[in-house]
Amino acid sequence: MTFLGNLVSKLKACTSGNALIIVATGLPALIGGAGLAVDTAQWYMWKRELQHAVDQAAYSGAWALSNPDSAGNYAARATQEYDGNLGVVREFASGPTILRADFAGGSQNSVVVAASASRRLPFSSFLTGQAATVSVRAQAIFQAGISFNACLISLREEGTGTDIGGNATIRARCGLAALSCDDDAVVIDGSADVETDSIAACGTVSSTDPDHQDIIAENVRGLNDAYADIEPPTNDTPRSYSCTGRGQNQQASLLPGTYRGLRITCNTTFARGIYVIDGGELDLTHNASVTGSGVMFVLKNGATLKLGGMGNANAISLSPMTAADFVGTPYASRADELAGFLVFEHRDNNPTSDHVFNGNSNSLIEGLIYLPDGDLQVNGTANVASQCLQISAYTIKILGNAFLETLCPIDDATSAGSSVPLVRMVA
Repeated sequence: MTFLGNLVSKLKACTSGNALIIVATGLPALIGGAGLAVDTAQWYMWKRELQHAVDQAAYSGAWALSNPDSAGNYAARATQEYDGNLGVVREFASGPTILRADFAGGSQNSVVVAASASRRLPFSSFLTGQAATVSVRAQAIFQAGISFNACLISLREEGTGTDIGGNATIRARCGLAALSCDDDAVVIDGSADVETDSIAACGTVSSTDPDHQDIIAENVRGLNDAYADIEPPTNDTPRSYSCTGRGQNQQASLLPGTYRGLRITCNTTFARGIYVIDGGELDLTHNASVTGSGVMFVLKNGATLKLGGMGNANAISLSPMTAADFVGTPYASRADELAGFLVFEHRDNNPTSDHVFNGNSNSLIEGLIYLPDGDLQVNGTANVASQCLQISAYTIKILGNAFLETLCPIDDATSAGSSVPLVRMVA
């Protein structure tokens, strides 16, 4: 017993093997920690790659649904994006589950994509006897861009494009639009009375009319000139203007061709066709009647437009060429794109021209007045009514006691573009 007691005492006093004991005791924890770190790094890498893949898939599916032309392919687009973003986990990741879901009170206004990756790992699988699984999910909402039609469009991309003031009266349910992205792209002030169903601008709209607040769309970045790629036609046949008869019986019957300015001085009838005004003025403001069915006026080399008259005797009745009017002309193949233009100004009609509706005119004018390089001013007591008059001009200014009415339905008005679709990740 004494021997055993001495032995125990000697062992208690000996410290030469402490480090080995500590290492032996801590070695399982050290190995386990290293194994857990390696497995955790793997889990994190799988999750990061898989999450990126479902995020991109949800975005892609939502963008597809925001466009009616691609909405039917949203699942295929999402799957394609998911597959394209897999790398390390490609061989053991599941296929994506793609669903449409309601979000924030909307109906089927989001795309949900879920996926998982499962594989045995050395440490965790040794402890659990099972493969490690990582699951991810992403949800993106979408809102389709809103399309805008308008029959009064200002094409200027800076400053104020449309300015309506004074006691002007506008009846244009077919809509107003301005491509300017600056503040006050559209200004409606004074005692102006404007009835319309839509006011869209790339910039902001200034209007004090409370009825306009619910129809104004500002900062619309997708607005554009629908006719920007259309080239104006021509007619090189030289023509001149003259009246026949005497006194109040004077009249003129004109044929299509090129005129070096054209100022109406007597009752005038235009035959169907294309009238090129090469410089000078197309002046229809004389106290005489002007009639033309199926006509197009093309302005170039600085030509300016004056519509209206100096008295109630001035009556203007003008309508544009239809597709049928181009049959047998050099522009038959372009009939559909050119039909409907009443006035077509060259885009390089420099210097920028000033065009007017002026005076006390009683006018019935149909078709599109397209002045991409010109400022149009409607002033005085101009009185213009039509079934479907449309104006696209660099700037539009309507002042004084002018009255402008067009009954063109908004669905038949010019496409002014659309707002950019909204897509964002919410989960």
